[in-house]
Amino acid sequence: MTVDGRDMGEHAGLMYYTIGQRGGLGIGGQQGGDNAPWFVVGKDLSKNILYVGQGFYHESLMSTSLDASSVHFTRDMPEEFTMEVTAKFRYRQPDSKVTVHVKGDKAEVVFAEPQRAITPGQAVVFYDGEECLGGGIIDMAYKDGVACQYI
Repeated sequence: MTVDGRDMGEHAGLMYYTIGQRGGLGIGGQQGGDNAPWFVVGKDLSKNILYVGQGFYHESLMSTSLDASSVHFTRDMPEEFTMEVTAKFRYRQPDSKVTVHVKGDKAEVVFAEPQRAITPGQAVVFYDGEECLGGGIIDMAYKDGVACQYI
């Protein structure tokens, strides 16, 4: 289903799709579309609805920060600190400038530029140049301070 409620057909099960996924949707070339590719932009587990939107930078995919847990580092770090580094949220993705506020094993990660398809349950990994500093598991993404529910 599109974010504006248009039925696009059936899906194979919500567990087979991730936020930002393009392939395997089987809905290319829809009449009335703008020929841009379709992406998974949300899931409603209670209603078994997979939401899709057109365009790589669809507004429903963008966020400005995230919360992470199970944060670990490759060296000893203070219990509470802030650092400006780069991060990756997806495999083969370019590094993104971030500010990381760490408290214990949790972190708030604020993006210098909005980021696409930040997905709870996936990893955020911190870098200083080529050196991997550590990372954690994404708990929630936010857009301008409001939790991204991905519909």
